[in-house]
Amino acid sequence: VQLQASGGGLVQAGGSLRLSCVPSRTIYSLNVRGWHRQVPGKQRELVAVITSGNNTNYGDFVKGRFTISRDIHKNTWYLQMNSLKPEDTGVYYCYSVRGPSEYWGQGTLVTVSS
Repeated sequence: VQLQASGGGLVQAGGSLRLSCVPSRTIYSLNVRGWHRQVPGKQRELVAVITSGNNTNYGDFVKGRFTISRDIHKNTWYLQMNSLKPEDTGVYYCYSVRGPSEYWGQGTLVTVSS
């Protein structure tokens, strides 16, 4: 199963982007859907997750700026990012978990200019 992440791009500081993640085929009974990111000079870190029960969790750096959501009917999940900062620049990866299996996307580049 491949996850296709999209929506990255170049945006000015203070701007917004909406990332999307779509699996190549429907994955039933997903426990977790989420996003990680790799910013320059840092290890990959959690951005946001949403569980099958619609519980959400965010990285400390998010501070209310990002919102994760999902559309079950479209088999897609999203990351709405507002008030972007230059330090948010990096590659954003979507992922999902089903039992012991993890699925990762190829990443989408987000660049925030100052």
